[in-house]
Amino acid sequence: MLLALDTSTQTISLALFDGAQIVGESTWKTQNHHTVEVAPAMKELLDRCGLKAADIEAIGVALGPGSFTSLRIGLAVAKGMALALRIPVIGVPTLDFLAASQPKSDNPLAVLLHAGRGRVAVGWYKWGKHSWEAQGNPEVKTVEELSQFIETPTHVCGEMTAVERQILARKRKNILLASPAASLRRSSFLAEIAWRRWKTGKLDDVISLAPIYLPTREAIPG
Repeated sequence: MLLALDTSTQTISLALFDGAQIVGESTWKTQNHHTVEVAPAMKELLDRCGLKAADIEAIGVALGPGSFTSLRIGLAVAKGMALALRIPVIGVPTLDFLAASQPKSDNPLAVLLHAGRGRVAVGWYKWGKHSWEAQGNPEVKTVEELSQFIETPTHVCGEMTAVERQILARKRKNILLASPAASLRRSSFLAEIAWRRWKTGKLDDVISLAPIYLPTREAIPG
């Protein structure tokens, strides 16, 4: 059984995956109460699925980008469990598993995370042989800048407020917005990626594993 944990932003998500099915999943938006909510939610999910911590054989954790404090909390929980249970840990960039939830397309894909101060972190992807592949490093833009930047049909998904959706929807010929449900960051997709890496031996060192932060001047406040 693999436990997936995402605390990249105010959206927290947990999932349990056995390689064949998502045994359980829980996703919610916190008011920056990551420290007090993650552990009880994890226990509740395990109890609901009839499992114990000892049943977890590996942990997949979101690496960011995201909130400085939120990411530190998630990594601390994942590392603590990995060391206590003596199990492997697999880190996955946050934008990668949100991209993985999107359907195949010949158009490019832009994946968004809130970056504070009215800005968004943007990851760019294109479809490869079997999946979405990242194109360079994430960028930070205002939603207005992103809207002006996109000049050809591009799928856009991720964290967006109602106002941000309205701004992007003005260019509906070129900006193809995913629905709110399709934009939700779900740890079940993190779990699938982490499982594949686990089974192929692509593990991370539990001590040196670190979050992915944007440059200091663009850092997402925690």
